[in-house]
Amino acid sequence: MNKVVAASVSLFLLCASSLAMAAQSGASVVPAKGEDGIPVADQLTISKCGACHVPDEKGNMTRISYVRTTPEGWAEAMKRMVRLNGLTLSKAEFKSILKYLATWHGLAPEEAKPVAYMAEHRIIVETIIPNDDVRDACTRCHAFGRPMSWRRTKDDWKLLENFHVAFYQQAEAGFRRNPPRAGAAPSGPPKPEPAEAALDYLSKNAALHTAEWSSWLPRIRAPRITGKWLVSANVPGHGKYIGEMTVSPGTADDEFKTSTTLKSLRDGSTLTRSGTNIIYTGYAWRGVSKGSAAASKPDDLNSEARETLALSQDQNTAEGRWYWGQYQEFGFDVKLTRVESSPTVGAVGNYSVKAGTNGAQIKVFGANFPDNIAPADVAMGNGITVKKIVSHTKTDLVVDIDVAADAVSGGRDVDVDRSILEKAFVVYSKVDYVGVVPESTITHLGSDVHPKGYMQFDAVGFENGADGKPGTADDVAIGPIDVNWKLDEYMATYTDDDTKFVGDLNNGGLFTPNTDGPNPDRQFDRNNYGDVWVTATSKTEKDKNGRPLNGRSYMLVAVPQYQQWDQPEVNQ
Repeated sequence: MNKVVAASVSLFLLCASSLAMAAQSGASVVPAKGEDGIPVADQLTISKCGACHVPDEKGNMTRISYVRTTPEGWAEAMKRMVRLNGLTLSKAEFKSILKYLATWHGLAPEEAKPVAYMAEHRIIVETIIPNDDVRDACTRCHAFGRPMSWRRTKDDWKLLENFHVAFYQQAEAGFRRNPPRAGAAPSGPPKPEPAEAALDYLSKNAALHTAEWSSWLPRIRAPRITGKWLVSANVPGHGKYIGEMTVSPGTADDEFKTSTTLKSLRDGSTLTRSGTNIIYTGYAWRGVSKGSAAASKPDDLNSEARETLALSQDQNTAEGRWYWGQYQEFGFDVKLTRVESSPTVGAVGNYSVKAGTNGAQIKVFGANFPDNIAPADVAMGNGITVKKIVSHTKTDLVVDIDVAADAVSGGRDVDVDRSILEKAFVVYSKVDYVGVVPESTITHLGSDVHPKGYMQFDAVGFENGADGKPGTADDVAIGPIDVNWKLDEYMATYTDDDTKFVGDLNNGGLFTPNTDGPNPDRQFDRNNYGDVWVTATSKTEKDKNGRPLNGRSYMLVAVPQYQQWDQPEVNQ
């Protein structure tokens, strides 16, 4: 290589690396004039972080004052400072600083909700990516929910871009467009590079100062959640659970202990769980719980789970996920409802009722139901007539209803003596198609050293919405349906034989991956990886030609994550 060119390349790399390191440490990064930061008022944060993140006369600390993020984001950043930059923290100091930053440099509830799937480790298809340029720049390496879990000044977003260029070689492929072929005539003005488009989008849509944060900041208060809560949970592969949670004080005004009893509506079995949690930012519930019995299998509901929920702004409900597994693949979808002295509806046992059904029984679970309750005290919307009260106690209510043939499809609220549970069950006319959830996923082979990554699938019936088209936003999810499960080949190469080697799918939709290879029984001694269709065929529902409805999900079975990064979940 020419010495001048080599020297130029070395100088560029040195400058880029230095800039990126400065972006990490904040040691010499000065914000642009006019971009106000968020002053840091916590003395422990100042004393532990101020050597690198230098405070100014207003109390703004470089980098720290110019970003906001979730508890997970701050925990990950702090761990990075410990490992890469020599920060020393005791467990108590880490916890204290995390509480401060996550609360006073956090996200408003409206900002956190669209990216809650990141903290809850849900498998979804992202719908928040605005265009292909942003997709190319950001999602080749990680979910778009990752940057959208942060709020930064424009200068700080630019520093993050520089950091990616300096440290991640593959980022350049997404940040820049392919140059035109030699001799090709340019058509119109040049388009912004994907990195520039992403920077522009994030600067406008994930800015440091927002109306949501300005509104939420003065409303942050110590959580008051002690007492009794109703629990409604859906567990893929296991069905609905209902129960009660008692929340008692912990060692600080934002820390709590929980004791939960749940009952399966499928088989009547019960389980108890106990845990602890912290409430960050006035609403962000992060905790750990486990069952009273030892877990005996990967999908055991007694397994120790992390809890990620969001309290409503009135602190009367909370929703989120309890999850576990090597790849966070198992979990409860949970809703909590506070019990007051008045009647409280917590859950409905039915997923759905078909229009035109007479004498359907709806099971309602709650607390403080009146002793003398009449059909007129219960309402479920237009097209549903409450005929009689079949049975009732203080906590359980069974009502007999008629559903008109022309009742509008969709979620129905249940109103018992003016306590309302929104979208408690759905009314539908027919099952138009079967959806397999998740609709696409990745699992991992395992070994004695590397744990397997399982996957639990559910088959859900859907009615086309008002537009009459499947797979659109107005479709009505009817609930789990009874199906037969199987693996089908996803034809990616000639003589594809992945279904023979990737693993097994049981009758309940649980996929257990094979061990990793190489496998001498496979062509070229290949590993047991592959991609397949997970197919669900309904046992009862048929299409207009009388054929059973079926749905499928794409699954990639990959090798284990031989190198695993520390997960940034927050616990105690």
